[in-house]
Amino acid sequence: MAADISQGLPDSTVHPKTETNTQPLSSHSRRRRQLKVEYDKDEGVAPVKTERWEPLDWNKQLGYIREMRSSRDAPVDKMGAEKCYNPEAPAHVRRFQVLVSLMLSSQTKDQVTAAAMQKLRAHGCTVENILATDDETLGKLIYPVGFWKTKVKYLKLTSAMLQKEFGGDIPDSVVGLVRLPGVGPKMAHLAMDIAWDQVSGIGVDTHVHRISNRLGWLRKPTKNPEETRKALEEWLPRDLWSEINWLLVGFGQQVCLPVNPLCSVCLNQHSCPSAHKNSPTKRPKAGSPHSLSPTSSFKTKTESEPEPAVKYERTKTEPLNTPVSPTTQRRRLKSKVNN
Repeated sequence: MAADISQGLPDSTVHPKTETNTQPLSSHSRRRRQLKVEYDKDEGVAPVKTERWEPLDWNKQLGYIREMRSSRDAPVDKMGAEKCYNPEAPAHVRRFQVLVSLMLSSQTKDQVTAAAMQKLRAHGCTVENILATDDETLGKLIYPVGFWKTKVKYLKLTSAMLQKEFGGDIPDSVVGLVRLPGVGPKMAHLAMDIAWDQVSGIGVDTHVHRISNRLGWLRKPTKNPEETRKALEEWLPRDLWSEINWLLVGFGQQVCLPVNPLCSVCLNQHSCPSAHKNSPTKRPKAGSPHSLSPTSSFKTKTESEPEPAVKYERTKTEPLNTPVSPTTQRRRLKSKVNN
């Protein structure tokens, strides 16, 4: 997936917040404020009443996912955007650090993003410091995040825009956020949720996109995360919009993997329409990460395990290279001489 880029939405006047309290930014342990967000509508077209659709057994499946995520030990739980800012920094700096971590996270593992943010914070992760840092130094600080050269450019452009138009703070609306270079809808909704404690929409990344399609949580399959976001928001209760990203991202990192998902340990394997279709075709070896029983505890799985080596089988025409003992060799030699 390419890095998120502003979609050229219309400009909006956004007033920055100037509070300087040092309370932690939002977390999933408390309820978010919810915003009414209206998306593009066709003017002059009368609204058509449609029957509300929702996927079968979705509530039960969600409950099982909550159970599988109860240990909160996935990479996103320890190194996600909610964990990458300095809790002692002024509020506007914390919000900026949340946005930076989201910008760096595109096509990058949480571990790599967290390491880059740690270096940036030590260097000074503020709008002013980013602008004062040359591109080469900034590149070394964020390397090896995905598309790091492009992200250096985005960080500089975004910081300049924040300083000029928002007084060094980040916009407090989705429309304002997606105007920033390198910030798309997913990042905007997550930034609103984490930095501003406001639910404006569902943050859909590759994990949420993949799992929603696998579970059949969409009226029809979607081709990209933005289509998935719109489809989910049509039926998913609004009070779940904030939680769903955190739940599915961790679930995708540990169980519903992109390649070789661990369907055999998933509590939804009997109701998921995609169960076992993408799982390993061969029975996993005892003791391997794929041989967990359905009752096993869910351990953190940060990346896909390599494919097990295929057992080599000798063809019928291939001779066996069986070692021959010295005694047997002497007997064969003696028999050959006598004949």
